[in-house]
Amino acid sequence: MPTVTSEKKRPAARSAGRPAPELIFGDLWEYDPSPETADPRLKARYDHFIGGRFTAPASGKYFDSINPANEAKLAELAHGSAADVDAAYAAARKAFDTTWGRMPGRERAKYIYRIARLLQDRAREFAVAETMDGGKAIKESRDFDVPMAAAHFFYHAGWADKLDYVAPGRKVAPLGVVGQVIPWNFPLLMLAWKLAPALAMGNTVVIKPAETTSITALKLAEIFQDAGLPPGVVNIVTGFGDTGAAIMTHPVAAKVAFTGSTEVGKIIMRSLAGTDKKMTLELGGKAANIVFDDAPIDQAVEGIVNGIFFNQGHVCCAGSRLLVHEPVAAEVLAKLKNRVKVLRIGDPLDKNTDIGAINSKEQLGTIERLVATGVKEGATMFQPACKLPSKGYYFRPTIFSGVSMSHRIAREEIFGPVLSVLTFRTLEEAVEKANNTAYGLSAGVWTDKGSRILKMSTELKAGVVWANTYNKFDPASPFGGYKESGFGREGGRQGLLDYCKLA
Repeated sequence: MPTVTSEKKRPAARSAGRPAPELIFGDLWEYDPSPETADPRLKARYDHFIGGRFTAPASGKYFDSINPANEAKLAELAHGSAADVDAAYAAARKAFDTTWGRMPGRERAKYIYRIARLLQDRAREFAVAETMDGGKAIKESRDFDVPMAAAHFFYHAGWADKLDYVAPGRKVAPLGVVGQVIPWNFPLLMLAWKLAPALAMGNTVVIKPAETTSITALKLAEIFQDAGLPPGVVNIVTGFGDTGAAIMTHPVAAKVAFTGSTEVGKIIMRSLAGTDKKMTLELGGKAANIVFDDAPIDQAVEGIVNGIFFNQGHVCCAGSRLLVHEPVAAEVLAKLKNRVKVLRIGDPLDKNTDIGAINSKEQLGTIERLVATGVKEGATMFQPACKLPSKGYYFRPTIFSGVSMSHRIAREEIFGPVLSVLTFRTLEEAVEKANNTAYGLSAGVWTDKGSRILKMSTELKAGVVWANTYNKFDPASPFGGYKESGFGREGGRQGLLDYCKLA
């Protein structure tokens, strides 16, 4: 419940015979802090997870994991070398040859179900660890990231004994050992996206989480131990880009899967050219959220906020370009500004917080440079007058209007809470502007006409098109992109097919 103070000076108490003064529109009531109190049970130091046990790095080197909300050290993480990657692949190869690859699907399903249930049992603990490590608001980690990660394990466990139905009329078989690298924006969920289908299909895995968000991956390794997962089925090696490169190019890997920047994806493609490795890439995005004049405006505004601000813009499918039909452009922009004014920015562990911290100092610098470019190129910037914490990496939600397709902020992936607003007059112009990008990961359409939704979904060059909603995911629905957003799918039957051999 709110206290009796607001950001503005509270009116004097009502005296006898006088009505209470009305609250001025725009007053923001201050809430008492409501921190999440679950114990994240963090260790001071985390080693690699290789062959079913935690193993010190061959080099003896460690690096610090920093809490972006307050710049405090959370833990020390092992810095993986080529020797560690070799050991991880050897363990994965042995597990595939002797146990996991030979195990019937119904038996593999039992382990995957157990992982899902144990993750549910420790959901609050994992949500707090995810927020402390990555900076996103606790309600995002608690209400979406952790439950959706468990849902992916549940869903793929259900497939493990039904693999004969993945490709009717054909036989499926696991590939062998799979190398995977995931980014920092959804550490636990991306881990589940990658691991669950690979394990269900009978593959073993060597995976590297992002260097800034490795803790929940290593905590999940504790769950693997508790679930009795055979040694070597999943191996986790932490480190920087050199560690990821060693995983992607290792000769034992039958397939590699990478989620991250388009630039790194291109490097991986070049390095694997001429090999027989299978590959899936989920890369960058510059999604368009398209609002027509017959859209439910208030609902659309909430969808826009959800698509770019609640997640700090830290998703590759963030709706960072807003295309608005000219007849309602002024109304949408005004309502959007009013909505952004009341968003709460601050301690990610506070349940009242809407926008938490930026993942790292480096990422904050990237956001600041691109925003400065938007101002320099003549776009009109709006930021709410909110107070940011003195420690940590924070950035105000930012709306740019008067943007054209030539602006860098409309072309480049920012990975921050920054929205570029463009307008259009006709459906054809909306499609042209939405597709005028090197990326093709996702898009959103807001309209009352079903026929318009269907037309837009066929003409937009995006792997996912949401209608009158945004950022909705389901383990049964495939997710992936076109063009420079990569290829391959994660989730659903299509995602399983990327982890098997067909005969």
